[in-house]
Parts: sequence; structure tokens; C-alpha cells
Amino acid sequence: MTLLIGDCIEQMKTLEADSVDAIVTDPPYGLEFMGKEWDGFGTPLGFQTWSEQWAREALRVLKPGGHLLAFGGTRMYHRLAAGIEDAGFEIRDTLMWLYGSGFPKSLDVSKAIDKAAGAERQEWKTLPMQAKGEVGEISKNRRCAVCLKALASGNPCQCDRATAPSTEAAKKWQGWGTALKPAVEPIVLARKPLIGTVAANVLTHGTGALNIDASRIRYLSERERAEVNARTGPNSRYRPQTGGGVTGAMSALGERHTDDVTSPLGRWPANILLDEEAAALLDEQSGVSASPAPYFQQTKSKGINAPETRNDVQSSHHGDTGGASRFFYVAKASRSERNAGLEGMEQDFRERDNGFSSSISDTKNPRGNIHPTVKPVALMKYLIRLVVPKGGVVLDPFLGSGTTAVAAIEEGVEWIGCEREPEYVEIIKARVAAAQPGMDLR
Repeated sequence: MTLLIGDCIEQMKTLEADSVDAIVTDPPYGLEFMGKEWDGFGTPLGFQTWSEQWAREALRVLKPGGHLLAFGGTRMYHRLAAGIEDAGFEIRDTLMWLYGSGFPKSLDVSKAIDKAAGAERQEWKTLPMQAKGEVGEISKNRRCAVCLKALASGNPCQCDRATAPSTEAAKKWQGWGTALKPAVEPIVLARKPLIGTVAANVLTHGTGALNIDASRIRYLSERERAEVNARTGPNSRYRPQTGGGVTGAMSALGERHTDDVTSPLGRWPANILLDEEAAALLDEQSGVSASPAPYFQQTKSKGINAPETRNDVQSSHHGDTGGASRFFYVAKASRSERNAGLEGMEQDFRERDNGFSSSISDTKNPRGNIHPTVKPVALMKYLIRLVVPKGGVVLDPFLGSGTTAVAAIEEGVEWIGCEREPEYVEIIKARVAAAQPGMDLR
């Protein structure tokens, strides 16, 4: 367990070459996020050059065949991936982290037009009666909770943000904006070049492959299904997802496959990862579907100068029922995990970006963990499980508020982290101490 304080490029130079099993990290996205100095790189090319610099040092410390998982922002992900590739990594895949609690940062074009014209927009209270319904419809499209509650009662919207355009040009562009709601963050999956074959590399260095079985999307047990049914009904869309390690395959209806021809540990992990809200939205749209029961299919083959043979080929079906989210990993994130161990620290009002809880995506509540882009611990545990062998070491060059360290502790692997911002270092120390009592990083 090692915390390196300072710039990660310089700090990684203190580590031995070929000493780390995997890297799991959430680096700056190069978007000048919230005006943070650590997220500004001048130009897109500047961000790509910097990404190559830290990735080149990361490549040096990784064992041959070691994997790198790095989050990126949708607007600059191509620069991140290019920098990592230019450093010498092989790009193996792109994972997609889908979440339902992001909020759009969009310019209201109609308001901007009125503002440029110096025109005063009217709130609904000052509008003539015939115009109030129009304002309500506008706010309904925005899905403001206050507005929808008023509309459901047959009243016009009473939200302070509900205004009517003043100029003709603003009326023409009412409802237009400049951004979509953020709901996805790509994750580059890269690998340091192997030495020899995968088999030889794994045997020599313990790296080069993904831990598929430990990352499978497991089935519900009969007990879990009964608990879910008791809470939400037999066709519930909510399912625990801890990944791997389940003895006996279970269908979503709680029925055990007596002769399971697929893996008893669950479905093969996909490159899409969901949070609970995204899973619920997906299931709402997909509805309930059933997979065919597993079966064997006989095929015939005949080699040169060999008799005809019959082969039993197993199907990939699971014989279960449920929403589409059952095919993907769903991270169940605790609402209090961000601030675990920070109870004694000074609370502050800070804006944060998309996370797993819409209730903390604003500045209304003070919090100890003031980092703006904290990932769920469950998500980081899953990624660690995918690429870090048992007893291995994971490195996070951009430790932030320490989520990767907490996840590594809970997964039982060693960790090394770099962080240069003093205000985040103290948060890391407190969260690690809470996750592993007795661990003192000071």
C-alpha cells in the first residue's frame, strides 16, 4: 500500500520497471472541467501529448502483458486513446460506463438570443392567462420535477426557470440547446505488448489475460430472487450484481439449471457497464424477455481418411427471464461511500459532475469528499477484478479521492497511487484508513 504525492510522471519514475500487474485509473479528461488547472492542456493535441507522456511511463512500470484501464470523456477520448497507443500500448477494446444521473450543461439558445437583444423574459406569474399553458408545455419538455408536479395537478408551471421568449427570434429558437445529457464515459482497455505467446507470458509474468470467470454476470440465487420478488414483484428489473463466484447457475426466475451447458458462474462479461439507474431505464425500454433453455446441438464432421464423427456443441442460452440489463454488469453503489471516513473533516459546498446519485449532483449539501468526479467503489472493484491477478499490484497514477485504493483494499490486492493535489491527498488518507483500519499513510 503506497501513496506517492506529486506529479504522476515524476512519481512513476521512482517505481521499478516491470513491477506492476495492472493500471486502473480515472485521469483528467482534458475538458478544462470546472476551470480546474489540472484539467487544462491548451489544445486537444496538447492533451494527447500529455496522455502519451504519462502512458509511456506507465508502460515502463507495467509487467509485459499488463493491462491498462483508463476512463475518458466523450469529447477527448480519441486523443486519450491515441496518446496511449503512441506510448507503445496495444488498444484491446473500449468499455462503456453508462449512467442515468448525468445532467446536461447546455446553453438555452432562446434565452441567449433574448439576452443578446437586451429583451426581458417574463416569468409565468406575469404572463397573460393564455400564455401560461405554453410555458407549462415548455417546462414539461425539460422534465423539471417542480413543473411536472404542477402540471399533474392541472396548474401551470411554477418553477422560477420557466419563462417565455420575448423576441420573435427567441420564439423561433425556443427549445434549442447546445449539448446532450451525459450518460456514458468510455474506458480504454490497453495492454503492454506480450513477450511470446499469451500462454508463455501468463506463466512467466502472471499477466496478459483477463479474469473472465471472476467478472461474469452472475445469476440470481433462489433466495435473492425471492427477496427481490417480495419487494418489487416477480418481474422486477432490479438485480444484485457482484460478479463471479456463484456455485450453480440460476435463472432470473430462481430456477436452477440441472444440466447447465453454459458456465455455472454466469454470463460472459460484456464491454458495457451500467449503474442502477441506467439499468432501470434499459429494462423499462426493453421490457421482459426470455432466453431459450440451454441445449446441446449435434454436428457432423469428417476429416481426411477419417470416419464421420458426431460432436455435441453447447448452446449459449441460459433459459432465464428478465430485462435487458441482465446481460450486463450493474454497479450497486452506496450513497454514503464517497464520504466514508471523512466525518471529521471540514464540510464544503462544491459542485460535482455526473456520478451515481442525482441528489448530490448540485451544490445544496456540504460534503467532505470535495473531489468533483468520484467513481463508484463497486465499479472500480469490478475493473480491478477483471485485470489484476490474485495477490497482484494495481497502480492508479491519478488517485483523486482514493476510490481505486478503497476498491483494491476490498478486493484484497496491493495498490500504489499517485496524487499531486494536497486537498485530495488528505481525503485519500481518511478514506483508506476507514477502509482498512490501522493503515496509516502519513
